[in-house]
Amino acid sequence: MTALTPPPASAAPHPAPIQQSLNALVKSDGFPAALAAVQDREGHTRNYTAGVADLTTKAKVPTDGQVRIGSNTKTFTAVVVLQLVGEGEVSLDAMIDDYLPGLVRGEGIDGSHITVRELLQQTSGLPSYTNDDDLEPRYYEPRDLLDRALKHKADFAPGEKWGYSNTNYVVAGLIVQKVTGRPLAAEIDQRIIKKIGLRHTYFPAPGDPTIREPHPKGYSQDAPGGPLSDITEMDPSWAWAAGQLISTNSDLNRFFSALLGGRLLAAPQLKEMQKTVPAAAPFGPNTRYGLGLLSTPLSCGGVYWGHGGSFPGYETRGGATDEGRAVNVAVTLQPTDPAAMKPVDTLVDKALCSAG
Repeated sequence: MTALTPPPASAAPHPAPIQQSLNALVKSDGFPAALAAVQDREGHTRNYTAGVADLTTKAKVPTDGQVRIGSNTKTFTAVVVLQLVGEGEVSLDAMIDDYLPGLVRGEGIDGSHITVRELLQQTSGLPSYTNDDDLEPRYYEPRDLLDRALKHKADFAPGEKWGYSNTNYVVAGLIVQKVTGRPLAAEIDQRIIKKIGLRHTYFPAPGDPTIREPHPKGYSQDAPGGPLSDITEMDPSWAWAAGQLISTNSDLNRFFSALLGGRLLAAPQLKEMQKTVPAAAPFGPNTRYGLGLLSTPLSCGGVYWGHGGSFPGYETRGGATDEGRAVNVAVTLQPTDPAAMKPVDTLVDKALCSAG
């Protein structure tokens, strides 16, 4: 019997375009690791990885590893609020003061003139507590975060324009807790995570700086081209309702697909969530913002719905289409220059347009 020999190197198949793009994020764009999950219309998922999980040990990147998903948490918070709207417990056009009387007050800030809708749509004018340079990665109560924001004057009058503020979602989370009498984490767990079977998604407990399951390490960088520092473990409570969740790319695909498929919200509430206004920084020029949900045009036509998230050590981008395609991509460095995320956005577009 003649022994089989491998084909010459020149005959080896080329990596799939998505894998090639993921490899480029590591080799050309400087991300330590990149992970992607691509779901087709039938719900079949393919996972991809590139780079290393640990720059010191060169450990392999875990397939579909957990990452801190940052502001994707906002969509989860918005879903819970909209579920409460559907149950008649909250009204989108009610004022903050209807649920948290007298709590939101400051220079040009009056909770009796800001609606729940304006919180979720980022049109309230509330300043973001994350603009403070002295915000530390330590444990914060939600009220601590709100107090930091209220030291600053309003960015603009309610409803006057659009402006991204993490404070909006802290207030939304406080409304959830006041109305339900339960912690926001418990409501997200019961109403979303358990309901649709997100097996790798959780809201870290107070004081827990770890990531439970296999994960690539997250890194920080003080300036472009500078050294990278391991920043994986930190108390994420400073992000709370605006960005505390940990998840995987495939779980995010499942979440956004379930949301668009009507498994989390009744049709009237999903319709309200998808009423958008033009967004600005930190999003692209053609992006529109609904109620905790972004609409982004696709190069192949149509749009996809998602959010994306930035958290020290990690960036995630992606979403789903109404036809059932879904893609999420994570990288393990939060760039100092936001423009460095453009190749990740391009990969999401390419993957969604090629997903069958």
